[in-house]
Amino acid sequence: QVQLVESGGGLVQAGGSLRLSCAASGSIFGIDAMGWYRQAPGKQREFAATITAGGITNYADSVKGRFTISRDDAKNTVFLQMNSLKPEDTAVYYCNADIYRGRSTLNYWGQGTQVTVSL
Repeated sequence: QVQLVESGGGLVQAGGSLRLSCAASGSIFGIDAMGWYRQAPGKQREFAATITAGGITNYADSVKGRFTISRDDAKNTVFLQMNSLKPEDTAVYYCNADIYRGRSTLNYWGQGTQVTVSL
């Protein structure tokens, strides 16, 4: 079994910062790409940021310059540093990872963590 567990969400005022963490645990041989997606109320889940095993990052235009994704492979953890937060960043943030389990690589999702940005 593999689990992705997010933490770090909460309530913050506009202009503030939050740092999300997502730790993968279980039978893991290696982790390829890791990423963050978000889903606002009444909207579809959307891409926010990804990072490859080699450290190449990609960001949605809406978060570019404000969010930074990073990873700690020794701890099987991915982070999302969110600065200059806006009310429109309010959403449930989900961690995603491609995890190699010895025979195949499978895609996993975390349970989500709520981020609320107030005016």
